[in-house]
Parts: sequence; C-alpha cells; structure tokens
Amino acid sequence: PTLEDLVRVVEQLQGVPLVASALERTILPSRLPGYSPALLDQLGASGELVWCGAGPLGSDDGWICLALADRADLLLPRPSEDPPSDAARTVHEALAGSGALFFRQIAAATNSTDDTELLLALWELTWAGLVTNDTLAPLRSLLGGAPSRRPGSSRRRRGPGFPSRLGPPAGAGRWSLVPARSIDPTRRGHALAQQLLERHGILTRGALGAERVPGGFAAVYPVLKAMEESGRCRRGYFVDGLGGAQFALAGAVDRMRLLVGDDGESATQVLAATDPANPYGAALPWPERDEHAAGRRVGRAGRKAGAIVVLVDGRLVLYVEKGGRTLLSYGDDSSLLRPAIDALVLAGREGLLGKLAVERADGEAILDTPLAEALVDAGLRLTSRGLRLRA
Repeated sequence: PTLEDLVRVVEQLQGVPLVASALERTILPSRLPGYSPALLDQLGASGELVWCGAGPLGSDDGWICLALADRADLLLPRPSEDPPSDAARTVHEALAGSGALFFRQIAAATNSTDDTELLLALWELTWAGLVTNDTLAPLRSLLGGAPSRRPGSSRRRRGPGFPSRLGPPAGAGRWSLVPARSIDPTRRGHALAQQLLERHGILTRGALGAERVPGGFAAVYPVLKAMEESGRCRRGYFVDGLGGAQFALAGAVDRMRLLVGDDGESATQVLAATDPANPYGAALPWPERDEHAAGRRVGRAGRKAGAIVVLVDGRLVLYVEKGGRTLLSYGDDSSLLRPAIDALVLAGREGLLGKLAVERADGEAILDTPLAEALVDAGLRLTSRGLRLRA
C-alpha cells in the first residue's frame, strides 16, 4: 500500500475511538494488506496526521482517535475534563509555553529527574486527549510493555528510573499539545454527521451506539434532518429491521442495491470486535445463543478490546475472546465454518491476532467439539491444553 492508500483509510476512520492495541495489529491491516507502521509514522511526521488519546484501557492500552490535520479541530473528541495530577499539569504548562519538545527537553523544562514519573505524566495527558506525538512509536512501545503504575497514582515507584540518555522508548519522539478543538457546535456537529455518513454509508441509530458520540443519536439527529431537507443526504427504510431512522448518502444506497442478488465470490473478513466495520453489537444485535447450554457456561460475545470476529458474507461465524483461548461459533454450516477457520488461522500466521491457543469452544474443551478437526486441518497443533498456533 502507498501513503495515498493510507490517507483514504484515515479519511474513513477519522474521529472514531479505536482500541490502540488493535489499530496496527488488525484494523489497518484488514483494510491495507501489507500495511507497514512506517506508513503511519511517515504521515504523522509530515504533519498530515494528528492522533490523540480518548481514555485509557488498563495500564497499557487505551482508545485513540486519528484525524487528518485539516479536520482535526472538528473531528477529534474533546479532551477529558478530569483535573490532571500535579506532575501532568507541570508538563502541560511546559509544552504550552515551549511548543513541541523531546522527552529530555521536557525533563529540563519541568526540572524532572525521574523518568518514570515524567513518562506517566505524559501518558496521563495523552489518554486525556491533551498531548500527542509526531509518530506512534511511543504508543507501540507502551503497548509492548508499560510502566506498572497507572497514571495519577500516588504510590511511589520501586527501583531506578530508565537509564537512557534519550529517555524511555514509550517517551520517544516529539511531544506537543493536541491542536485546539473548534468551539463552534454547529461546525462540529455538521462535520461529525458528514463523517458518520461517509464512514457507514447508511447510518442507523444502532451504528452510532458504537461510536461513543456524546449525546448519542439524539445529538446528531437534528443535523442529519437538516442535511436531508437540504438534499445533502437521504432518509428512508433502506435496510429491513434496522428502524425507520436511517440516513444515507445517495451513492451508498445505489451501491447497496447493486449487492442485492449478487452471486459473486464469498467474502470472509477477520476484524477486531471493536472495529467500526463490525456491525454486531452496533447496527445489528449479536446473534442469540444459549449462554448456559446443557448446564455449562458458554460465554457471551461483545465489542471487547482484544476480541476478534470472523464474518463470512457479513454473517458472524466465529468470535474469539482476547488471548485466543476461548472461541464461540455461530451455526454448524460447514460451508461457512471452514472458510472462517481458514481465515482465522491465516490471520494468526500473518501476526494479526497475537497468540492463538484455543482451549475452549462453545463452553466445552476444544478437543471435545466438532471444531477441533477443522482447526487441526487448518494448521493448529495439539498441545496438553488444547490447540495452538504461533504467529
């Protein structure tokens, strides 16, 4: 893929909160086969891309948003209103007064001699949506191994700081304040509605539920209605069963109609469960299943960080919990299960899933289920705990 290919993907994804650990492992590779992190860094270093945090997920993951620089003020979410810690406030003041700084420059500006404390303050500001970096290199380092203490914790650290002249890897690159967001609610509302239409094609109340939009569908509805009245989008009952409040761009409706009755090749997709392209748990409800079949706990699918879904022609066939140990299947149609399992294993071999070590499926030990044979045929090997594939 080229830089222009990545720009087109960012244009579609900008503004939506994405799980950081899934961004370069699953979300971007599923759209750009052969994706390289160097592309995203190149776009950021050129000044064309802005990213910001949108809340932490544990101590070493979180939500992030991407946006092209010319739309960042309108599409990036507003920063957290929670008061920062004293250390974070000092860092924020240094960046506000000096502009973009490297880690050691921030340490000098804040008179900090503790790399761990400074790093935690930087990431507290990052997850709050206040500070960003020219590249995603420090984020990758954080995802690979974060400091053990949560930002804002008052508990003192143990052991020495990071003995590096340039600072810790999770503090690499040049840090700066996130560009100021527009305070014009009309411009922000219009930009958000237009972006949602471009991302989803056909926008429903359910689809918006996974976008974490402040105020939800009710906040966007007046803008969509005004766009419909001015002829900039259409409202109708385009998709059966998704309610009457459906808005779409004219081109999206035409493309959808072309798919009706299309007997082309089957399409299989492996997506992060939190990916905006996954309709389940958003535009569509998760397929019903007995969570306590035959007295055993089967589990429940959800839009959870680290989980994976496998769709065949848009149908949910497999759901893999974070860590790859638990698998849920939907239906026993071999014409769907086989391509889904093959796609899942291929994604694992390409490093899109991390470790895949299936121990349980549908509430039973994996070796006691009909899925075991198909997984072995696809390349998983037998271990004492189940079936395993290394990326």
